[in-house]
Amino acid sequence: MTMINKTVIISSIASLGVVLGVGYGKAMGYALPQAIAQVPHETHSSQTESTSQFQRIEQPLGNKVAVTLGGLSLIGLELWWFLLSKPKSQKAVAVGEGIQEVTVTVDGGYEPSQIVVEAGKPVRLFFDRRDPSSCLEQVLIPDFHIAADLPLNQVTTVEFIPKQVGNYVFTCGMNMFRGAIAVQAAGASTQIANS
Repeated sequence: MTMINKTVIISSIASLGVVLGVGYGKAMGYALPQAIAQVPHETHSSQTESTSQFQRIEQPLGNKVAVTLGGLSLIGLELWWFLLSKPKSQKAVAVGEGIQEVTVTVDGGYEPSQIVVEAGKPVRLFFDRRDPSSCLEQVLIPDFHIAADLPLNQVTTVEFIPKQVGNYVFTCGMNMFRGAIAVQAAGASTQIANS
């Protein structure tokens, strides 16, 4: 799934939440003032004095089912998004002089979001920023003391040599978008590391 599709999905979820919230609010709360406005003044004042709590307005079964299904589907989508969707992984390609290279597209996040490299060999990452969001103006790789600015619609090169096996996180400048660099021992089989 591309980053553009993820942005469309997030926008759709937000829009659906607003629509369901407005519909639910109209079904639950806005019917009460209209009903009170239709009651004669004398009846209204006697009801106000006798009870100080809101009275329940019965809703059609269709409204209840729609709100429940909408809420459950949003919960399911959020669980899948944050817990079950797997990051895209890519093994670095060795080019001349043993340099490992990967191009990372920066568009609503990082793709691939997980990069597999070998320890002890130079790594060259090409960050191709296409997203105008201010959050993605910079990439930080704290374990390698790297903070690189990413100009829009340009490719920025970041180079380092990972000396130890492990998982190293890279993030945007606001720490909202993340990726990982899985450093493996030389000659090790490709393993997708969870981070």
